[in-house]
Amino acid sequence: MKKVLFLLLSAVMVCSCVCNSGSTKLQKVSPESVGMCSERLQLADSVINQAIAKSEIPGAVLAVVRGDKIAYLKAYGNKQVYPDTVKMTENTIFDLASVSKCVGTTLSFLQLVENGKVRLTDPVEMYIPGFQQWVDPETGRKTSIRVQDLLSHSSGILPYINTPTYLAKYGPATPDSLIKHIAQELPLKYKPTTGYTYSCLNFITLQNILQNVTGVKLYEYAQHNVFGALGLKHTSYLPLDAADREKALSTVTPDFLSLVAPTEVENGKVILGEVHDPTARLVNMGNSGNAGVFSNAEDLAVIAAAILNKGEINGRRVLSPLMVETMMTNPKTNDPSIERNLGWDTYTTGAGTKGDIFLTQPNTFVHTGYTGTSMLFDMDNNCCVILLTNRVHPSDAAGVVARTRGVVANIVAASIME
Repeated sequence: MKKVLFLLLSAVMVCSCVCNSGSTKLQKVSPESVGMCSERLQLADSVINQAIAKSEIPGAVLAVVRGDKIAYLKAYGNKQVYPDTVKMTENTIFDLASVSKCVGTTLSFLQLVENGKVRLTDPVEMYIPGFQQWVDPETGRKTSIRVQDLLSHSSGILPYINTPTYLAKYGPATPDSLIKHIAQELPLKYKPTTGYTYSCLNFITLQNILQNVTGVKLYEYAQHNVFGALGLKHTSYLPLDAADREKALSTVTPDFLSLVAPTEVENGKVILGEVHDPTARLVNMGNSGNAGVFSNAEDLAVIAAAILNKGEINGRRVLSPLMVETMMTNPKTNDPSIERNLGWDTYTTGAGTKGDIFLTQPNTFVHTGYTGTSMLFDMDNNCCVILLTNRVHPSDAAGVVARTRGVVANIVAASIME
């Protein structure tokens, strides 16, 4: 009862329109109607098709959002090449990998902040008792890791676990053991706020804080208060626990699984409808702060438009206007060399994804996913570039998409005429 009550109250606080069960889609318009050049945008087609011809990716879907409309949406190549070939379509659903950190964990967690449940400056041990602190080796003085250190990857927590080693010790499907392992057994690399290490474990820690505060699993919270609040029917975590999976699939379109693009072929079996990331899949069973969201270009376009429009789209609000601004801010207590805001990358590792033109714009941020997904925002030019690929299909070793992202970004930036 407490779990249900929390979800209902949260949904009301986030958006008064959650009760509307209809799906939300953005209007598709000509590029010229939103101040973009269609001839320039079409140059992206040959770039993506070249990547397919080189076997860097099996296929892709590109969406360009301007304001609250889709200016360009196109599918390329195939969504599957093993064991059979299946054509890519605009409604193909992708394993977002680390883009899940942004559209799932970050948006969910920032709602807790604006609803008064958590503060960005709160120490992690306030929500996860016994969580380790940094101990100065010379003075013995302790420094707590704070919530915003997790969101900006400045905590000093290691990037990842060695999954085979972990599984040998704790076994699969052991999320409670995983957070204890992070909290008490792994060393910290440096004093919080003094360095940058991109870390999946930061976001698994955020997941556990959210679950401790709300009493519900991350996938449930996000489904009700982010994806459901925005009316998305092709976006969901896909937990592997049977009951959780059934509950998650009950909130989306009936043909959801048939639209999912496969990822890697592992031991002769195609990973399909299960998160590719090993820790998210094998340890957290698909309910994980670092990965696990599946979505398509049109649903991500709705999320993008909401962010571009200060947290609201078509009467559905997911964040307040000031929280969107806060999300775009690099915490002032971080060392200036750490160019991360809350959940998103502002420059350092995102430079390639931004290309050369968006890189010069002051209010841009990005995130990529290991499977071959990315979202790039330019807030001043009211634009978002969504490029979705499953580059790890059929083999992780084959796919390279970094340069393609940057070239496509340049083409989209150059298409902006007003």
